[in-house]
Amino acid sequence: MPAIEGFAIGLSMIIPIGAQNAFVLSNGIRRRHRLPIALSCAVSDMLLIGLGVAGAGALISSHPLLVDIARWGGVAFLLWYGLATLKRAWQGESMRLEGDDGRTLGMVLLTTLAVTWLNPHVYLDTVVLLGGLAAQQPDHSRYLFGAGAISASFVWFFSLAYGARLLAPLFTRPAAWRVLDLAVATIMFALAARLVLG
Repeated sequence: MPAIEGFAIGLSMIIPIGAQNAFVLSNGIRRRHRLPIALSCAVSDMLLIGLGVAGAGALISSHPLLVDIARWGGVAFLLWYGLATLKRAWQGESMRLEGDDGRTLGMVLLTTLAVTWLNPHVYLDTVVLLGGLAAQQPDHSRYLFGAGAISASFVWFFSLAYGARLLAPLFTRPAAWRVLDLAVATIMFALAARLVLG
């Protein structure tokens, strides 16, 4: 069935840890803004997968300037976010599970959208790759394939945002926050390096 195939392939592409998953996980552990973060990520994926299923992947691939703009914008954002996370680890600002961290909902949503939309890999995974796989489906099955991939995104981001609370007991120790922040910063810098190197 195309929907099940789309769900399985979509899930396999979303699960590997990246900037977006690291952001959702760290906020899920803190129990901060879980619903808007998960919803923003899932709706963004829905829009991108929908564009891919509609055939926008070929359009993006044929305009190298768009790919370059997305790439360097992604590098700048990933470096900024990695440095901010390193600073948080150094200063111990992230050692609270709950409470006000000074970030408004608007700031959190902007960061969520930046982690999603400034990452060139998201376009390759959703628009180009999933869109290309959907185009190989017979007749109108590509829409079922796309719906399956979209469903995988909703299931994953809500599971990650709300399931992260199970890790909360581990993060009662300050050292655990530092390890998490250092891991997130490392992921951001590694992704930025991959983008720079092409």
